Amino acid sequence: MRKFEGYISSASNPRAKEWAKLLERKYRDREGKFLLEGIHLVKEALNAEWPLEIVAFDEGSGVLDAFEEYLDGDRKDGPSWIPVSPEVIMKCSETGTPQPIFAVALKRPPTKESLFAGELGGIVAVLDGVQDPGNAGTLVRSAAASGATAVVLGKGTVDLYNPKTIRSTMGALFHVPVLEADLSLLLPEARAQGVAVVGTSLQAAQSCYDYDFRRGNIWLVFGNEGSGVSAEVTALVNANVIIPMSGRSESLNVAMAATVLLFEAQRQRRMP
Repeated sequence: MRKFEGYISSASNPRAKEWAKLLERKYRDREGKFLLEGIHLVKEALNAEWPLEIVAFDEGSGVLDAFEEYLDGDRKDGPSWIPVSPEVIMKCSETGTPQPIFAVALKRPPTKESLFAGELGGIVAVLDGVQDPGNAGTLVRSAAASGATAVVLGKGTVDLYNPKTIRSTMGALFHVPVLEADLSLLLPEARAQGVAVVGTSLQAAQSCYDYDFRRGNIWLVFGNEGSGVSAEVTALVNANVIIPMSGRSESLNVAMAATVLLFEAQRQRRMP
């Protein structure tokens, strides 16, 4: 059975203060770490063998009953398990009623070069100024579920490691590489590498169902909730497509539109 570190009772404990700072982006960026809250996310990270520094849990909550398989044996690798008070849990959470367990995880972004490597060749989802954490997290989920090989977050897009974004991914960020980049620099490089960059626009003439997603590396660009793909990025795409709608609606939510396009690309690529 894995041994636990000493109990931390005070929210003023120096370690608890350091963990709580990760609720702010400037500290996440500086430390290269982020917080995972709740049973599901911590389990997903453990199953994916994501690098975790610590797992903190409310010793009196019984939450460890859900983690017996990760605590059995005499393994010396993996995170430190630290019992803490409910006050520490509350300090390190932004939700009103936090779950009794959280983890400090290390960032593990892919390299830019890996986006052009053979093992990541395929469909890549690109976010240009998507600002809502729920939309960004759902889009990462759809990318992972549809077999996309990576997600790129352009400038102006919400922080992937924002706790709300993390929750919205439902653990999908552990299953698809996610890279933050300047699209004005990355997209021209991608095109020079033979990537087809495809934008989404309500003014596009070509239906997404007529576009050929079956060949080569294709990057799908999804824009801001209100203004769509920026003019700067639009100038860098090879083609624009639209999702045809026969019903009465002005447009789709960006996460919904991305899901439609990602799964259409998956469908075409799996056709005989």
